[in-house]
This record gives sequence, C-alpha cells and structure tokens, in this order.
Amino acid sequence: MPILEWLNKNEAINAASKVPYRILKANKEFSYGEKNENMIIKGDNLEALKALLPYYKGQVKCIYIDPPFNTGSAFEHYDDNLEHSVWLSLMYSRLELLRELLAEDGIILIHIDHNEEPYLRIIMDEIYGRANYRNTILVSRIKKNVRERERIKALNFGQDPILLYTKSSSTTFLPPLKYAPKANRWHNFEAAGIRKGMDYDLFGFKPNPNNHWRWTQERANIAIKEGKLRPNPKTGKPEYLIMASEFEIMDTNWTDLQASAFNWKFPNGEKSEKLVQRIIDLNTKEGDLVLDSFLGSGTTCAVAQKMGRKYIGIEMGEHAITHCVPRMKAVIDGEQGGISKSVNWQGGGGYTFYDLGETVFDEDGNINKDVDFKTLASHIWFSETKTPLLDFEKNPLLGIYNGTAYYLLYNGILGDKKPNGGNVLTQKIFDTLPKFDGKKVIYGEATRMNEDKRKLNNITFKQTPYDIKAR
Repeated sequence: MPILEWLNKNEAINAASKVPYRILKANKEFSYGEKNENMIIKGDNLEALKALLPYYKGQVKCIYIDPPFNTGSAFEHYDDNLEHSVWLSLMYSRLELLRELLAEDGIILIHIDHNEEPYLRIIMDEIYGRANYRNTILVSRIKKNVRERERIKALNFGQDPILLYTKSSSTTFLPPLKYAPKANRWHNFEAAGIRKGMDYDLFGFKPNPNNHWRWTQERANIAIKEGKLRPNPKTGKPEYLIMASEFEIMDTNWTDLQASAFNWKFPNGEKSEKLVQRIIDLNTKEGDLVLDSFLGSGTTCAVAQKMGRKYIGIEMGEHAITHCVPRMKAVIDGEQGGISKSVNWQGGGGYTFYDLGETVFDEDGNINKDVDFKTLASHIWFSETKTPLLDFEKNPLLGIYNGTAYYLLYNGILGDKKPNGGNVLTQKIFDTLPKFDGKKVIYGEATRMNEDKRKLNNITFKQTPYDIKAR
C-alpha cells in the first residue's frame, strides 16, 4: 500500500500521544435546554478529542467533518491557508483520535475539495485501512460568482467530494436506498456501460455508443403497458417513471443536494441540513451518537437534535459562542428552517456547553486539584482497560473487566468527612469495599496493608498519582 511522506510526518504520527488529557468543564452560561448527554465543546479539537477518549472511545456511530480545505477561501475564523505539510500534520493526528472514538460499526465522512482530496485519501488509507475506503460521494458545490469562474484555468469544479470510510470492512449501511422524489418524475432511460442484449430498438432509438437501456426488453414491454415507460413528448427518446412512493438504490451521486446553503455570515455558506440528514441516515438510528469536530456554523448538531440523535460538536474560539450557541438555542426552541418541517420538528431537548480546562495531570504526573472523582475514575479505568467507563456510579468499585475488579480511593468516596479521608488502603478500609472474589486492583494514595495480606486477598495496589498512565 502506498504511503505519503511529508516534512515532519514523524512528529504528526506521535502528536496525539503527546497531547495531555484535559478536564471538560461544564459552562452553565452557554448550556441550554434539558440536561442530557449532548455536548458542545469550545477549544482546540485535537485537545478536545483527546479529552473525550476516556468517556467515548468506540462509542461514536457517525462522524462527519468539514475541515479547512487549505485553499485560502474558507471561513475567516479558520487558518485556511496553511502550508501543505502543516495541513497534513494537522489532519493526521486528528484523524487518528477520531478513529479511536469511532464504533466498530461506525462510519466517518470527510467533506473536502479537489486540492487536498488525493492526499487525504492516502493518509486515510494509512490510518483506517485501504479496505475500509467505501467510496467518494459527490455533492453539488455552492454556486460561485462569474469572476471566480473566469480565474480558474481548468474546467470549473461543479462538485465537492466526501470521502466515506468505515472502521471495519464488514460495516453495512442503513438504509441502502435513495430518498423518494416529492412527486412523480420522468427520468432518462439510458445508462452508462455496455450490457449484452440491452441495446435493442425502442421508440425508434438505440442507446448511444458505450451505453445501454436500464431494463431488459421484456421488462421494458411490461413497463410500456403499465404506463411507466414512454417516449419523451419533445425528443421522443425513452424515459421511465419514478413514482413518489418508490425508492432507488443509494449511490454516490448526491448532486441533487448542494453542499452548502447560502448564509451571508459565511462566505462559503453553511452546510446544507438536507445533506447532513442524509449522511446521518446512512447508519444511525435514534439515540446513536454523532460527532463533528469542525462544527463551523453548527449544522451537524442542529440536524442531529432534530433527528433524535445524541451529538458532540467541537468548535474553536469565540465562534462556538457567537454562532453555534445561538443556532442551537433556536433549534431547541423549535425553529422551522432546514429539515424541521420534513421531520416534524417541534423543539425540545438540550445540550451542555463545555470549555477545555486544565490538564488532568501536570508535567510531573500529579493530579490537578480540580479533578473530581468521576474524572479520575474515568481516566484510571481507561488507562487500565482502554475502554470508556460507561454507566458511571459514584462507588469505589469502578467495575469489573476481564475478571479483574478495579477500585479507586479518592476524595472521600467512602463518606469520610475529610476530602482525603479513606484514600489510604488499610484492612479496615478494605473490609468496607464492595466484595469481589477474584483479582483486584486498588488505587489509593498509600497502603497500610502488608504485602502478605494483599496477596492473601488477591490485591494489586497502585499509588495515585504515580501509577496512573497520564497519556
């Protein structure tokens, strides 16, 4: 398999592993609606993605991102005129973390343009596996003005590509169908390619060279009797009827949709809600988790909210507050733009807004004083099992994984009056812990149980913070 080399690629490969875990700090001022699992995070998406790993590794069903195209023409709040090797490094580290967050049957779609598509395809093959490239979807570009078309020295680009990858080559899509038209419509009966026996005379015409008719002659004759195949009233060429109640097999030609909808606040427009709806429909159902780490104007979260999906959106800088928050508030209040009417959106739900806080561990590995029990528990569980801590309960027994029980003594979890009470493992403390007849790993500040008693009780003691893997 070919690989792509560029300046400082080795640093890019190791970049994600060097990013420290940060605290996700809920911000009540910008949160809105009912409390739930939906998240909007303000901050650098590399750090935000790393911060999400202990909670969401392997949990995201659908990822859709629209990163900077590296053309110098994207939104002002993005540095979209990056030197080529810097752009590749920026994308590589983020794509690695996105893969870790993706579910085994999850999909990732990357909206890009012709400038970086071939390079992006190669690094996606390297990170996700060439067998997991499933196709490139084409959507119509937002219309450009005449002056820009005149500046282009080649044929004007009419479509944007969206690369589609999966985490597993066995992943299938739901539904494998194309949306039905709103009304009955007649469509050209000719299709590309040569197929034996499907170039017969029909209404005085034959297919053009290297083309064929869509159906066999037998099926065509039946369709003519049913009124579903006719000569075009103007040209006389064969055309067939697609009923409003019928669906077509999904393909990669989505040029019935525009990539963007015009918005004066965004020179390239904001993403079309219909496009994001079709993407989310590919493999998710209500309650599944959708992620967009280049949230832009907030379209992905807006559509996920209306479709009953859970979502995580990441956006850098004040743009998260000035653009994403107002839009999401309007959605939750029941705005009727985009896909609202087609999905009967009436409003409801909500999200929690997060800022990226301090690192969970400092450079010496010490625990940040602002870290609560849940945060430390999630990081310890993740460092031991490489899985997220699901169904969290405030309990010293974090859970059981592969026959081993993991415990944490931290911040008065045992009901002590002092915050640091009960953080030392003693025989008395051990007797109060939830019982488990098997191997036990217990984290605490220190232990007063001698080694013989720990062996007798099948205990491995690990000291916080020194035995926690900080990255």
